[in-house]
Amino acid sequence: MFENFVIRYGSAVTARTAGTPWIEPQLERARGYVAFARQFAGSTFARGLLRIHDAESGPVAAAFVDGAFPEYGGRLKPFAFDWLGRQFVLDEDQMRDGEPLVLLMEPGTGMGLEIPTTFAELIDDELVESSDAALLDQFFEEWSDVNPGFLPLDFDQCAGYKVPLFLGGVDGVENLEVSNMDVYWSLTGQLRVATRDLPPGVSISDIGA
Repeated sequence: MFENFVIRYGSAVTARTAGTPWIEPQLERARGYVAFARQFAGSTFARGLLRIHDAESGPVAAAFVDGAFPEYGGRLKPFAFDWLGRQFVLDEDQMRDGEPLVLLMEPGTGMGLEIPTTFAELIDDELVESSDAALLDQFFEEWSDVNPGFLPLDFDQCAGYKVPLFLGGVDGVENLEVSNMDVYWSLTGQLRVATRDLPPGVSISDIGA
């Protein structure tokens, strides 16, 4: 299982901690998760393009995802994240054949994107055959070319948007900076919660007026 993933990313492990797998009932319902986590928990692939949560980082990520997206009611369980800090999560309210399906929670856009795949399909198919769509790897290479000193990204770092896209920020390399993951999610999450019900065009300065 996950032969395609190992072929694509196995030689691209740029850092590896002795991560303990995050074992949680919702994650365990995903076929192949436990075996995958036992092998790759705490791993960083391709200089930070993709990283796999472990027992320490997973609950922390779940907490900041819950804070940024309270409308999901705390049901999302992150298992991996990319260079932009976007979290791949399993959603217990979206099931197929007894397995939770994947969402991609984006702090920069303030959106949760449905990826109608199971964990196994994401790992062995989407991340291999559609890596640019799933991980924006071409954008990563563009950013890497002008920021080689930050690579590989530390496990707790991401390239975060200086001005989130949901506040009108530019979706380009010039609007990215290396940030601590927890801090970035906390700040953008607070901004998202504070502005998500505002009508289009209202300035952030109008909050609390």
